[in-house]
Amino acid sequence: MTASDLDPELLRAFLAVADHRSFTRAAAILNRTQSAVSVQIRRLEERLNVRLFHRTRSGVALNAAGHELLVYARRLLDLNAEAVDALRPRKRDAVVRLGVMDDYGTIVIPPLLAHFARGRPEIRVEIETGMTATMPARLGEDYDLVIAMHPERSGSGELLRREQAVWAAAASYSARPQRPTLPVALYPPGCLLREWATEALDAAGRPWRLAFVSRTLAAVEAIAAQGLAITVVKAGTLPPRLRVLSERDGLPPLPAADIRLHRARNLSRPATLLADHLQRAISESAPYNSRS
Repeated sequence: MTASDLDPELLRAFLAVADHRSFTRAAAILNRTQSAVSVQIRRLEERLNVRLFHRTRSGVALNAAGHELLVYARRLLDLNAEAVDALRPRKRDAVVRLGVMDDYGTIVIPPLLAHFARGRPEIRVEIETGMTATMPARLGEDYDLVIAMHPERSGSGELLRREQAVWAAAASYSARPQRPTLPVALYPPGCLLREWATEALDAAGRPWRLAFVSRTLAAVEAIAAQGLAITVVKAGTLPPRLRVLSERDGLPPLPAADIRLHRARNLSRPATLLADHLQRAISESAPYNSRS
């Protein structure tokens, strides 16, 4: 290997640090020690004779040279994978099992999977939507990947995006009706949004009643859109038929949630390709339908 050659393993370490802005998180993803990843980055910088990162308060960030290498590193690794796949004897389609919240599985994930499928038609994705509180514990057994919601700044996995929980109702709905109780449409027990909604209303001393329960966003949205109840959604997946309610409407504030990606140990290459695609696409894009 000459001094100008770029070792794919060094490039993978570089991409992991660049994507996660942390040597510690990159080491966890690569199943290596932090010192081993640091050595790989140092070797890459020595080979190129240029620094690629600078320190920040929250970790590390790419400098100008790092941003320039980022484009080439992705292209080189993608081309390497394409060449290997093209020459490898054809096997049956690979299957990746993905677990995700209902709203993300309905709104956010489908276009990302469509884009992924155009480039990787041999990889078949089986997706299950539902409450994700218990899904990470079933990684490896029932799922290869899980995209789950956690309280802000808590939980394991890779942070993809932060979502604000908001009250939502039909455009014509008034949250200040002269009624003894406030009708609320929520998800079953075990859902963080349900827990936050009931705790916030109780803490504010606002009388309420559970008017409707469903596991699906579509059903809850339909009830709220008819003006029969208010509900709680993520701001980034606010259904178009609903509007955000706030403290001006007499409702208490709600917490924010972290959306995190969980990977099973010893992921297959197809699952790793999908995980990396989802991580980049969700992290780099603005929350869907974010409006207030």
